[in-house]
Amino acid sequence: MTGELKDDQTDEEFLDSPFIRKQGNIFKPNNKTMDNDSFNEKTLQDVHTKEIDLVNRDPKHLNDHVVKVDFEDVIAEPPGTYSFDGVWKASFTTFTVTKYWCYRLLTALVGIPLALVWGIFFAILSFLHIWAVVPCVKSYLIEIHCVSRVYSICVHTFCDPLFEAMGKCLSSIRITTTKGV
Repeated sequence: MTGELKDDQTDEEFLDSPFIRKQGNIFKPNNKTMDNDSFNEKTLQDVHTKEIDLVNRDPKHLNDHVVKVDFEDVIAEPPGTYSFDGVWKASFTTFTVTKYWCYRLLTALVGIPLALVWGIFFAILSFLHIWAVVPCVKSYLIEIHCVSRVYSICVHTFCDPLFEAMGKCLSSIRITTTKGV
């Protein structure tokens, strides 16, 4: 598929073939060869199959402010009102393990359906932005440019002479203030 002929093939066999070109890349027709081209499959990265980081799951720090709730942030005993040490340790362990496993269970049950819902939502949002919002804004900008030209002509035709005449009439007015005793 690179457009090169094998030893036992002739040019006549490939004249009608739409898939193999003798010269150039289909993406860059003026290139003589397709080797060492900047459009190489190895340099392309598919964003849908990129590797995810399983260690740092919030690389953009979206949820730094949300749920940093530890046992000490929720339950605290002031001095003089301590429970038994065993109860305190068991409460800490119970709180921490319950929070950990409830989160994991909820993400296992609800995470994938919500990922599907959010994927559909952002796909619709992207579609509307690309195919509806941007064309409407461009159309509006084109139309408003025409309206602004007409408005500018009207202002320069009617308002400029009126305000210029009023300015000349009112420019000779002098105001003096005197203090009365």
